[in-house]
This record gives sequence, C-alpha cells and structure tokens, in this order.
Amino acid sequence: MATPNELTAMRRAIAISAQGLGTTSPNPPVGCVILDRDGVPVGEGYHLRKGDHHAEVNALTAAGERAEGGTAVVTLEPCNHHGRTPPCRQALIDAKVSRVLMAVMDPTSRGEGGAAVLEQAGIEVERGVLEQEALLVLGPWLHSLRTGRPYITWLYTVGAQENDDQVVNELRRTHDLVIRHDGTIEEGVPGGHGKNAFRVPTRLLGDQPSKAVRDLTESGARKVLIEGSENEAARLLADLVDRVIIDIPATEPSSVPTLANGSIPSGFRLVDAKRFGTCVRMTATRP
Repeated sequence: MATPNELTAMRRAIAISAQGLGTTSPNPPVGCVILDRDGVPVGEGYHLRKGDHHAEVNALTAAGERAEGGTAVVTLEPCNHHGRTPPCRQALIDAKVSRVLMAVMDPTSRGEGGAAVLEQAGIEVERGVLEQEALLVLGPWLHSLRTGRPYITWLYTVGAQENDDQVVNELRRTHDLVIRHDGTIEEGVPGGHGKNAFRVPTRLLGDQPSKAVRDLTESGARKVLIEGSENEAARLLADLVDRVIIDIPATEPSSVPTLANGSIPSGFRLVDAKRFGTCVRMTATRP
C-alpha cells in the first residue's frame, strides 16, 4: 500500500507530467518523483518531447546517489524497450531504487513489461496508485492508442467565429494540433515537438472523414483542438469529436426562448459548467 507521503509524491508527479502536454506526442506525458530511503523528495522530472530523456531518467539525474534505496513514483509503467532512449526500467535498476509506484500500466510495453522486469530485479512494485487521477493527464493518450486516432476537442463561442483570449491560448498549448476557424492547422506549441517526430498537416482536404483523421493521426498528434462554430473540420469530424467546450455569452432574464443557443450536442454528457469571463463555459464529453 502507498503511504501518505507516496500519495503526495504521486500527485506531484501527475502535476508535473502535465507540463509535457502539447509537446510529448506521439509519446505519453509522464511525470516522476524520487524519494530517498527516508521518504524525502530528492528529485523529479517529466518527459518533454520524443527523443529527449524520459521522466524517470530526468528525476534520477536530479536525485543522483540519493535515489539508492529509495522509491520512484511514476505516472506510467516504466518503458521496457530500447527506442530513441534506453529503457527506463533499466535506469531504475541501475540506480538501485528499492521500490517503484506506478499509476497507469503501459499498453505499449514490450515483452514482459517494465513492471515485471523490475520485480525480477528484486524491486518492490505497486501498480494502480491514484490511477484515475493520473488519467486526467494520460487519458487522451490512452484514448488515442485505443481508437487509433487523436482525442478531438471542439471549442467555440456561441455567436462568434472564433475564440481569441489568453485563456484560450493556454488551452491551445495543451494540444498537439489546432485547427483554426479558417481551416489552417498549427502546432499548439509552435515548434514544440521533437525533431523528425512530428508533422503538421497543411490543412484537411476533401470531404472524407476517414482521410482527414488519418492525416491527423499520421502527424503524430494525440490531442487535436478544433476552433470556431463555423469550422468545416468540426462538421467533417462531427462523429469523431470526443469533447465539446461551448462558451455561451451571459444574458439578462428574458421570456424569449433560448434553448437552441449553446445547447449540448446530442450524444454528449455535461461534465462541467462554470462562469468564464462574460460567458458561461459548458464542457461535455461522450459517455
């Protein structure tokens, strides 16, 4: 069982993992915290982009020799294969940690899996620690693996062509690709993905949803944001949208029916409603 101190470390790992949103794809956004043998945090790290060191290596580098006999708290099962970087499970073994806590198991893990190899090396392993909380960051990546396409969000303001404010700019930065209201496609973080690991389509051409989603998938994107109520991409990919975020301008009490303005699309479930500047922001997902 995880101790209160380890649960705090896992929540810290989840928090820092979100710093990789918008740049790690096609890799997952992962965070890691290292506790020394007394349970004191001595290092942390996250994965930024494909080709760079993974979260565990960055955290172990920060911890140095203090990791020996300590605990690694990581949001995703450590990888078990040689890719652009060595396997993280070996880095943990070499650092001589005694215990590894992981939130989510990696469905892409090769062979026996990183957790099994760690156990074979005599390291104690705890699985599923705060898994549902870690999925707040890793969920879209797992969705993309499961469906074979990116997780798609449609954002629009009722009665406006596009959204343009600082908060929306920050939302863009958590997505790999942004399809603007005029159909142009941009990186959410311009130049943020790894070299030769990501490709930005110029625009979605044609009227075939299958081709459009294939172009987005082949780019390496795991999360895509569509902007604007009149965006052709939203109509083209309507059946594939996973989440809608609708900003509804505030109104005065009125006897005029307004149910059609800002209604949640059929097939979606409202998961959040809050005041947002001069609007009410409604967020809905597919059940």
